Amino acid sequence: MVLASALLSTAMATSQASATLPPEAPWAGKSLSLVVGATEPWITPAEKSGFTRTPSYDETQAWLQGLVAASPELRLVPLGTSPEGRPIWMVVASRERAFRPQTLHAAGKPTLLVQAGIHAGEIDGKDAGLMLLRDLTARGTKRGLLDQANLLFVPILNVDGHERASPFGRVNQRGPAEVGWRTNARNLNLNRDYAKLDAPETRAIVRALDEWDPELYLDIHVTDGFDYQYDVTFSSNGPGGYSPAIAGWLEKALFPALRRDLLAMGHVPGSLVWPATEDRLEDGLAPFIATPRLAHGYGDARHLPSVLVESHSLKPYRQRVLGAYVLMQSALTLLGREAAALRAARSADRARRPATVPLTWKVEPSGGSVPFLGVSFREVPSKVSGTTRTEWTGQPTTLQLPLFRQGAPLTTASRPRAYWVPAAWSDVIERLALHGIAMERPTEPRELEVEMLRAVEPKLAATITEGHVEVTAQLAKEKRRERFAPGSARVPTDQPLGDLAVLLLDPASPDSFFRWGFFNEILQRTEYVEGYILDPMAERMMAEDPALAAEFERRVEHDAAFAADPKQRRHFFYERTPFHDDRYLLYPVGLEP
Repeated sequence: MVLASALLSTAMATSQASATLPPEAPWAGKSLSLVVGATEPWITPAEKSGFTRTPSYDETQAWLQGLVAASPELRLVPLGTSPEGRPIWMVVASRERAFRPQTLHAAGKPTLLVQAGIHAGEIDGKDAGLMLLRDLTARGTKRGLLDQANLLFVPILNVDGHERASPFGRVNQRGPAEVGWRTNARNLNLNRDYAKLDAPETRAIVRALDEWDPELYLDIHVTDGFDYQYDVTFSSNGPGGYSPAIAGWLEKALFPALRRDLLAMGHVPGSLVWPATEDRLEDGLAPFIATPRLAHGYGDARHLPSVLVESHSLKPYRQRVLGAYVLMQSALTLLGREAAALRAARSADRARRPATVPLTWKVEPSGGSVPFLGVSFREVPSKVSGTTRTEWTGQPTTLQLPLFRQGAPLTTASRPRAYWVPAAWSDVIERLALHGIAMERPTEPRELEVEMLRAVEPKLAATITEGHVEVTAQLAKEKRRERFAPGSARVPTDQPLGDLAVLLLDPASPDSFFRWGFFNEILQRTEYVEGYILDPMAERMMAEDPALAAEFERRVEHDAAFAADPKQRRHFFYERTPFHDDRYLLYPVGLEP
């Protein structure tokens, strides 16, 4: 009786959620021909269900193991293990059966890495990838694609989140019936973890990117937000990011090919939809440049051609899966034809050594507008919010929306010759190594002149972000002679991952280890002095230094909070004595000029 009641409650809740979604637009695209019949031996679980459900982790693995056993061009490779102990798998598809990074590179063909399920409720890429792998091998209808390029496919990156499946995962998404969760078992959003590398899942995929070094990296998601006609959208950081030559290839070669192939198969492709304001699409579109915490921003920072793909959550699951299939097939086809040009662009960006690296960018009107394939809507009163809510009608319309741009850097970091990370900060050194960043580890102590940065008025964030309390501060430069113990890391910036090193080690960077709170120990005072010692010492200091006495009196006169606080008054003098800790608020990473 309890089980029946729970099932009834689930069904009612699912029905209620579906009823609140905007009207579903009819669709009968040519890509429906990719779906196999019920008698096909290698029908995928999603196809078998009529695209009403997606298989569980165990079902997915069982189906893949069967396909791999029947297909000599495929192998399952473990990338790592999740917090709950589940293996994270990658499928390697190679005509030459080159199933290790070295042999794959030696074969000479370009490689596409497709990642699905980093947000496990957004699982379209997994089911699309199973279909494509089947057609590349056992079924053979796309076999020729592997003659020109290799495919690396991660069906589920967030494996623990995938198994937190229920009908209540994505209230704003049209199918499948049960989906997984956005975050992993420790409630971390893996697509905010690429810079800091807290999660074993993110460490696994970053290690794979470094070892397998694919020519092209696709990260497949499903959108949130507005209703519109596009069913598959995609974009990269663009020429204003960290890899301008790669961005040129993506804009001139890949994206036109994706649009052409998707249109031919009955889909409506478009650029990623980033509204200028959270709740008002009519205010315009504001494409943004992602920092290295995000997969495609991270790929851009390490000069790996990277594309964020977003299927539209309000389209039916069948349509979304087939759109992802067509996009992956199109990318693999183009990569086989245009590998030389992409490799040249990638080499050009990896050889760049810009004197400054952008950290943040200005957002400003472009002065123009773009046509947008939208869905008409009206604003209706909301008793819940006390304002209004948007009600989508389901009727297609074309809007002309203002376009903003983010291209001119707002803040930048100067590129030093190298960074010196003290041996004591071993967790930071470990993460730099996980990124594949080259470094030297002297076995003898080193003493040298470096530039250091001191945090001025540091502020801790009021809320937790991805398990961390973020830190911001103004930074003051000073020159020091520092001793670095054996095991410290010298991180040169004259390397292909030099830009990434700057973004991780310059404390002003939004995704630096400093900003994420890895150096919070420097923000605390560890030595102090009692008043019975400090007060007579301060009186002697004022008697011997009239300028100091005058400075103190001015501070007392003009700063009421200071005047009323005995600790601040005493500290004014304490920090001017040799007993004060001169490493307080000193960022311990040295910059070699």
